[in-house]
Amino acid sequence: MDATATKILKDLKAGKYKPVYVLQGEETFYIDRIASYIENHVMAEHEKGFNQVILYGKDTPVSTILTQARRFPMMAERQVVIVREAQDIPDLQKDTGMKLLLDYLQRPVPSTVLVLCHKHKTLDKRRELGKKVEQLAESATFKKMYDSKLPEFVEGYAAEKSLAMEDQAVRLLCEYVGNDLNRLANEIDKVAMNIAGAGTITAEQVMQQVGISREYNVFELQKAIISRDLVTAAKIVHYFEANPKRNPVIPMIAYFYSFFSKLLVASQAADKSERGLVNALKINPYAVRDYSMALRHFDTRALEQILGWIREADLKLKGVNAGAETEGQIIKEWVTRVVLC
Repeated sequence: MDATATKILKDLKAGKYKPVYVLQGEETFYIDRIASYIENHVMAEHEKGFNQVILYGKDTPVSTILTQARRFPMMAERQVVIVREAQDIPDLQKDTGMKLLLDYLQRPVPSTVLVLCHKHKTLDKRRELGKKVEQLAESATFKKMYDSKLPEFVEGYAAEKSLAMEDQAVRLLCEYVGNDLNRLANEIDKVAMNIAGAGTITAEQVMQQVGISREYNVFELQKAIISRDLVTAAKIVHYFEANPKRNPVIPMIAYFYSFFSKLLVASQAADKSERGLVNALKINPYAVRDYSMALRHFDTRALEQILGWIREADLKLKGVNAGAETEGQIIKEWVTRVVLC
């Protein structure tokens, strides 16, 4: 959990409300989570009808937002005004809109909780509003999470639901979904629905619920390749060839280009310990074991050669010099060359 989000939520749960929250940045998961908590918990249900307003930036200029914010609550201690998609407020980046909002931030109505959800980007810090917002409001900027931090997020989110996760389950989820925190949370929720009470999420459950093949997937192929296990690698490629819709080859080649590119960087790293590789490559700790294993089997020369073969296979898959070769034949040839090099 992001430290800033944790602090804001802790204060909210303790009933400590700020008059203005400006939530911004590329990572929308925490913006949604904080705004959702405010929407669902700050007001009692019977108070919301007159005292809670949800606005959308695209349809709402700053003056309209502030008209709502300056109202006084009716038969309640406070009111809540939430502006979703605040990055689309039509005059937010114009001098008139910025001046209006700055004036309000300097003298906010204490009985109003105003929440601006400014998603996918941040306020321009070259402008006065961007420079002063952190001083005048409860402002939080959420950046996309590094891959190396994803396991911590996944385990923490599962723990909130009284669930543990096998190491391999965490790794599969992080590798398959990537740093889309909303989707990671949704996939954990999906698996959790099929577990009665507290329990441990297994790799098999992740593969079943998230849609990764139970038998073979790109991670199993990677493991076979870096172990130089040609028999297993051939079986997996045959399975992929028989199920092309579930295992499209272009994304697979892109995945391996990324993996072997990072491995080439790792082969030249001064510190090849697991911790050193995590820091150098910005990968999650569960993936580092594969990189360590691969470094024992592939030197720098071999890795440069493999990347060349990947480029060649990619061109063939796109119709360049492919001749009569099928996608399956192209992948089989590439895998065989890599395992035997």
